Amino acid sequence: MIKRSFILPGVLISLTVWGLLSLGFWQLDRADEKSAIESAIILAQSNPAQLVKTEDILNKEHHQVLLEGYYDNDKQFIYDNQIVNSNAGYYVLTPFVLNTEAAILVNRGFVPWHGKRTQLADIKINNQTTTIKVSLIKPKQRIELKQQKISTTFPILIQSLDIEYLSQLSNYQIIPMIAQLDVNANNGFFRQWKPFYGSVDKHLGYALQWFLMALVLSIIAIRLLIKNRIN
Repeated sequence: MIKRSFILPGVLISLTVWGLLSLGFWQLDRADEKSAIESAIILAQSNPAQLVKTEDILNKEHHQVLLEGYYDNDKQFIYDNQIVNSNAGYYVLTPFVLNTEAAILVNRGFVPWHGKRTQLADIKINNQTTTIKVSLIKPKQRIELKQQKISTTFPILIQSLDIEYLSQLSNYQIIPMIAQLDVNANNGFFRQWKPFYGSVDKHLGYALQWFLMALVLSIIAIRLLIKNRIN
């Protein structure tokens, strides 16, 4: 028989082990989800870039596509507080006008500040109709600790990608997607785009940790159970 004094600790240990196992299996499920996302991205990027219609852009996340239109040199955004290769700088976001009703922000690449925050690089670009190759990603808006005071004089320095607000500033209906300019395209800056991957290994590592903790606690519980048995 088991001593009555061990019943409550035993129940608590059992619940804890169950919770640890649940966390481990949840991490395995997350790893499966991220693996599926990675597979979808790899498949999307393996297809050759094709000209895409404006109305189809939102369905082409992670795809490489061709866009036809023209850049608006007069309404560019400087996306500040970026770190690339340990250098602080900014991305140059230029509206690419697709038709009379819509535009998309093209990330033309990274420019380091090099300690000269009052001096922008030469970001001028012509507005001739052209076709560009880009990869499409959905913008992620940063959490702002305090509301940013934004100048209305272009190029405008921004800290987050509030597409609705940027649409108001530019007087364009900006599609909620960022077009990353192909690394071999002209009219760009430093580009080393990294596709989104879901960190499958990270989730597997977390799952292993939870399972190991459950195993250790189970061993402790078994030893306590043996010790507390009444002959």
